[in-house]
Amino acid sequence: MSVILYGLPTCDTCRKARNWLDRFAVPYMFVDYRANPVPAATLKLWAQQLGGWEALVNKSSTTWRNLLPQRKNPGSDPEWTLLLKEYPALIRRPVVLKEDGSVSVGFSDNGFKKLFPR
Repeated sequence: MSVILYGLPTCDTCRKARNWLDRFAVPYMFVDYRANPVPAATLKLWAQQLGGWEALVNKSSTTWRNLLPQRKNPGSDPEWTLLLKEYPALIRRPVVLKEDGSVSVGFSDNGFKKLFPR
């Protein structure tokens, strides 16, 4: 499997990404990260590849806005991973893991055309 798509099955953006991959016949495996939690080490690796935790966390989400103020400023990798384990909906969706190990987050038609050139 060349692509792993991590997300939530009820997420509209994840559905759009899956439909795009199906339409362009890109083989992928979908992983519901609420049902199959991502290990802390993997979350840390994703954050590093994306340029930090801020790039991995969706701060415009309702989940983020409803967090207590003291939870919004994790000071270490273990605090970030604990927060994301507790609230997996905070992870930007979808997370795309390509066969070469590269990671990207989110979906747009143009973005996926660049990720999966034909």
